Amino acid sequence: MKAYDGMYIQGAWRPAAGQDVIEVVNPVDEQVIGTVPAGTAEDVDTAVRAARAALADWAATPPAERAARLTALRDVLVARADEIAETVTAELGSPLKFSQAVHAGVPIAVAGSYAELAATYAFEEKTGNSVVHHEPVGVVAAITPWNYPLHQIVAKVTPALAAGCTVVVKPAEDTPLVARLFADAVHGAGIPAGVFNLVTGLGPVAGQALAEHPGVDLVSFTGSTAVGRQIAAIAAGQVKKVALELGGKSANVILPTADLAKAVNVGVANVMSNSGQTCSAWTRMLVHRDRYEEAVELAAAAAAKYGDRIGPVVNAKQQARVRGYIEKGVAEGARLVAGGPESPRETGYFVSPTVFADVTPDMTIAQEEIFGPVLSILPYDDEEDALRIANGTVYGLAGAVWAGDEAEAVAFARRMETGQVDINGGRFNPLAPFGGYKQSGVGRELGVHGLAEYLQTKSLQF
Repeated sequence: MKAYDGMYIQGAWRPAAGQDVIEVVNPVDEQVIGTVPAGTAEDVDTAVRAARAALADWAATPPAERAARLTALRDVLVARADEIAETVTAELGSPLKFSQAVHAGVPIAVAGSYAELAATYAFEEKTGNSVVHHEPVGVVAAITPWNYPLHQIVAKVTPALAAGCTVVVKPAEDTPLVARLFADAVHGAGIPAGVFNLVTGLGPVAGQALAEHPGVDLVSFTGSTAVGRQIAAIAAGQVKKVALELGGKSANVILPTADLAKAVNVGVANVMSNSGQTCSAWTRMLVHRDRYEEAVELAAAAAAKYGDRIGPVVNAKQQARVRGYIEKGVAEGARLVAGGPESPRETGYFVSPTVFADVTPDMTIAQEEIFGPVLSILPYDDEEDALRIANGTVYGLAGAVWAGDEAEAVAFARRMETGQVDINGGRFNPLAPFGGYKQSGVGRELGVHGLAEYLQTKSLQF
């Protein structure tokens, strides 16, 4: 176990204002692997003041120079990719191969994409007799979750820096170690003091102080819809801009013409990825009644192959929460065809890969975000019925459509009330906008649309 000291503020690790610490627990063996300072409102205030002091110079830095600093940051992340993966595996419990490919690999790709955008984005354009100028929104509070701990930091920080903003990050208390590693990478990339600042701490203390701080111009938050509502309410009181990436209950719609085996197997893999701790996971599989039982058998067999190889969920509270949803599904009459509430190991926060059949749209497991390796399979009668079910939740973050004909899948996808839809297993694109409809959030991340979240627009008339 290592005791980590200080907050990264004004380009250096500085002593925390208080003495309290947060224990970081490895969810595989339940052992404490480190401690970090529990930040206070005083720490937050110091960090915001540092970001505010650095704003004018960083905003005035030519985009090409900001791009060069982001390229350097990307290069440091590449050089430390193995350390990143090992750190995420230790504090999140993710299998090392997944950490290498996703938890380290995706942030590197995103950082590289914003290095390129910073150099090529048209921060000024002419329309009629006006010049439209895009300038940084100001100081950004980035409050990030534990499920993709480095990706969510990079997806907020790199577009903010590309835009000319300065940032204070409050990472999730379960996974702060990779955030500290990122702060070291920022330092190594030569990004000026005060442009990036890091305060570890608890959400109700450091997170709330950051969202409430009058020196913050934009709050970018990823997490639960319940907390997102609280942040939106705080921001509304100051007429402060927010970007919210919240919950999801995404539908995987398998149309009758689809390759059923492929659609089911990919769908199960999607739900089990990252131990089901993915807001965009396709946790509802919709299958036509004529092929429903075949799909159920395929899904049950696919889930059984995972065993406990998917890794644990993040902590004991999350384990109890997911197991509670599984018990709720059984109590409401869903048919358990794989997994169940029992943990596959005596030690660690593991949950069995679980598949439910005979799920109806009104069941709790079909409406609420579980955030664990739990799949619900729902039958539908025709495409209109499938569309009604797919759109029948308060969420709208992601989804998938499978069909023998791509045009058929696209036509269905266009009618889905969701921010991103994968067609026949479409690959992740770090340049495509990601964000939700309805209670899945406000704003977009990634690519040029993600950059725009951190910009104000000013028009100059001539």
